Amino acid sequence: MASSFDELLERKQALQAITTSRPELARQLRELRAWQAARLARSYADLRANPNYSQAVEFFLSDIYAPHEFTQRDRDLTRAAMQLRRALPQALLAILCEALELEVLTLELDQAMALQLPAALTEPSYALAYRAVGRRSDRARQIELICEIGTALDAVVRRRWLGIALRAAHIPAHVAGFGTLQDFLERGWAAFRAIRGANRLLEDIRDRETAVMDALFKGRTNPFAPSTTAATGTKRQSS
Repeated sequence: MASSFDELLERKQALQAITTSRPELARQLRELRAWQAARLARSYADLRANPNYSQAVEFFLSDIYAPHEFTQRDRDLTRAAMQLRRALPQALLAILCEALELEVLTLELDQAMALQLPAALTEPSYALAYRAVGRRSDRARQIELICEIGTALDAVVRRRWLGIALRAAHIPAHVAGFGTLQDFLERGWAAFRAIRGANRLLEDIRDRETAVMDALFKGRTNPFAPSTTAATGTKRQSS
């Protein structure tokens, strides 16, 4: 776990350095991420409106796969890596590590996409850039990481003692200077505690995003068109 944290943090810092040194790339990334965030918001509007899933979907869209950089969270991880390894239960550490892996992979793919995009970002130009980048196995890993993080959170909320330990760490974590990480874990805990069983939601997310990935790689005219009814029993939305 220690080597994973260190390696992922180094990769993230290297990717951020590339973005910082290239203002035009930074601008393209902001535009791309805003576009993707809007697509996800439309695609998951039905689940956000469902009281059973709204909190968990919001957590994914704002804390896991969001259009912004997690700069403060990364700083917290860098500064507090050693303390976290000693203080956090392994299950919570693993969630942080997977969230960081997803962040790094997403930034790699987004940078590659931004370099392929023309001036006008539209569904057809997005689809062309997506196919030009390729990396299907990385796209599939991106989807799996989202589901793995959800599965891990769903598992830890069943361990009551972890919730007690997380609440007890709130003030010490903020005093120590890594409150952003603490808040991230607390939001994830609260979101999945509210569901009381996230399998159907996670299957739905996997199915929806895999369908979009497959459609994009197949060159479908409208890859974000509505699909069939999902496992949660709600109809998918057009993006």
